[in-house]
Amino acid sequence: MEAVPHKDLKDRSKKFALAVVLLFRTLPKTVEAQVIGKQLLRAGTSVGANTRAAFRGRSKKEYIAKLGIVIEEADECGFWLELLAESGTMPLASTETLHKESNALVSIFTSLVTR
Repeated sequence: MEAVPHKDLKDRSKKFALAVVLLFRTLPKTVEAQVIGKQLLRAGTSVGANTRAAFRGRSKKEYIAKLGIVIEEADECGFWLELLAESGTMPLASTETLHKESNALVSIFTSLVTR
């Protein structure tokens, strides 16, 4: 049976991915919003998928490699969320909670890699 913290992080990263999907659905249909949104969608769903893969890792090396991808993708989400807000495509209030969560996930997963 897997450790509870892993289940919590799998659930949390899945909720993050779902929140990204839901935000994507609310984006304006302009070309720039859709391009940025698709980048965010890819990165955000990758956070959840690679978290699951990390916790199924067959070795410590594979585990750390997958967590590295999670960190990169969560950080990339932060970038796309900043771009949506700073470009005026989405109001800051619409992206702020998700942006805070992307930063929190980066911190959490970085601490797992550095243990």
